[in-house]
Amino acid sequence: MKYDTNQLEINKVQKSKIEEVNFDNLVFGEIFTDHMFECDYANGEWQNPKIKPYGPIQLAPSAKVFHYGQAVFEGMKAYKDEDDQIWLFRPDENFKRINKSSARLAIPEFPEEFFFNGLEELLKLEKDWIKKGFGNSLYIRPFVIATEECVSANPATKYKFMIICSPAQAYYSGEVRVQFSEKYSRAADGGVGAAKAAGNYAAQFYPTNLAKEAGFQQIIWTDANTHEFLEEAGTMNIFFRVGDKLITAPTSDRILDGVTRKSVIDLAKDLNIEVEIRRVKVSEIVEAARKGELKEIFGSGTATVINPISGFGYKGEKFELPKLEDSYGKSFKDRLMKIQYNQAEDKHGWRHLVK
Repeated sequence: MKYDTNQLEINKVQKSKIEEVNFDNLVFGEIFTDHMFECDYANGEWQNPKIKPYGPIQLAPSAKVFHYGQAVFEGMKAYKDEDDQIWLFRPDENFKRINKSSARLAIPEFPEEFFFNGLEELLKLEKDWIKKGFGNSLYIRPFVIATEECVSANPATKYKFMIICSPAQAYYSGEVRVQFSEKYSRAADGGVGAAKAAGNYAAQFYPTNLAKEAGFQQIIWTDANTHEFLEEAGTMNIFFRVGDKLITAPTSDRILDGVTRKSVIDLAKDLNIEVEIRRVKVSEIVEAARKGELKEIFGSGTATVINPISGFGYKGEKFELPKLEDSYGKSFKDRLMKIQYNQAEDKHGWRHLVK
């Protein structure tokens, strides 16, 4: 079915709240822009796309999202270069992934025309919220929820797709130490680990709290069957540098197909860095750390781009990683951000100009 982007209704705020925002002191994800995009699914089709002032939405207590967790989301960023042009980074991947996540939770897929038209018109309205400068960006959160008023245990017939935006600064989390999970898993074979389902994140909070009580900031999850293989770190994909080799787990129905992850793999190949995409045993990483061969662990994701990990714990033993001047993680982060901010050649065609 072809969707008409001329259907988009735009209702602007009378007065922006941007003057009330201290852009030098932003807390990630707490401040939101003036407008939001909204589109509803009813009678078998997506309809009535609109941009309107950011604000509360009204849902019945019986809305199925509250009872059966039909909710998926994405995380993206918009960047502004020195010529005031607005850029997105591989938005086609985010679009494909939110529909993949939706399909896994029996949510109707969202039309590509509505997604890109709504997103770009929203960003043009919020252009002043996107600040120039390396590290400044606008975090974009598309999401879908089930809105049908019914508590029967089956997929909803009504949904709401929305996009909200939040200004962000360079993400500094300080030194991060992780715990290799011995008991808890993020996802299992045949589950929803490859989907950005809201419930995946809720289920992480309790074991992560336990790790924090033990002196760690995050968890590297292990497989549900044996707890012998390392899979993801918190909300990030994970990379290990053993010697000069980069190792990361393959994507599967347990592991999220991260946009930053696949970009790091491509950049590593550009730099002739050997990359192994395979299952990673806990025992081999512990052994590499003991031998001094484990040079780096870092996570990759939209919010942080690359998050270096300074140490890890396993079975009561703690390991510290060397501090490297020429780390792979630092190099990948610098290269990715220069592409995102239109400061470097984009030979892979990852940048998307908002016109």
